Amino acid sequence: MQAPVEAANTFLSNGLLGAGVGAGLIVIGCGLGIGLIGGRAVEGMARQPEMAGSIQTGALILAALIEGVALFGLVIMFLIQSQIIGFAS
Repeated sequence: MQAPVEAANTFLSNGLLGAGVGAGLIVIGCGLGIGLIGGRAVEGMARQPEMAGSIQTGALILAALIEGVALFGLVIMFLIQSQIIGFAS
């Protein structure tokens, strides 16, 4: 059986590792989403140049929504991380 201090250190290490992996996945997902939106917007503007203004507006709105979701995810990750640090202290 592990000593209490060693178990707390393991809990802290695993929790912080999980928070870091979570932050990385959030950022990767956000980058992929915005990249796909940008690519599809450029394809749409190339196909129909007369609709470029409305396509660009829609793409910017969707990119802002994705950034908002990523921001919420990062805030939740930081809250979980602070709870883990507070619990282990």
